[in-house]
Amino acid sequence: MAKGLQKHRERLDALNRLGKDLARRASSKCELCEAAGVSLATWEVAPVPAEPEIEHCLKLCETCHTQLEHPKRIEPDHWRCLGKAVWSQVPAAQVTAVRMLRQLSEHYPWAAEIMEHAYLEPEIEAWVENG
Repeated sequence: MAKGLQKHRERLDALNRLGKDLARRASSKCELCEAAGVSLATWEVAPVPAEPEIEHCLKLCETCHTQLEHPKRIEPDHWRCLGKAVWSQVPAAQVTAVRMLRQLSEHYPWAAEIMEHAYLEPEIEAWVENG
C-alpha cells in the first residue's frame, strides 16, 4: 500500500476516535448552521495539527461540509446562520464562520454587517489569519 494512502487512513481513524466527543459537544447538530436530525461529518479547521485534535474539528451537516470543500458551490443564503456561529463558544466554529463571512462580505452586504458586529479574541483572530 502507498505511504500516502496509509497515512490518510490513519488520520481518518484518528478523527473517527474523536467522533463521540465531537457529537456530544455539538449536541448532534451542525456546529455552524445547527441543522439537527441530519448526518454529520467531521471537518478539520486549518491549519491542521500533525495529530487530529478535537479543538481543530467541527461536526458539520452535509450542506456546510460540501460548500466548504467546494467554494464554487456556495449557496449564500445558507450561510446567514453565521450570524450566530460567529459568537460560538467553540473557537473552530468562530474561525470557520469568520473565514466564510469574509469571503461572502465581498458580495453580500448582510455578511459585511455581521462582520462589523463580530468581536474576536486575539488568538482567534490569529487563527483566522493563519488558515
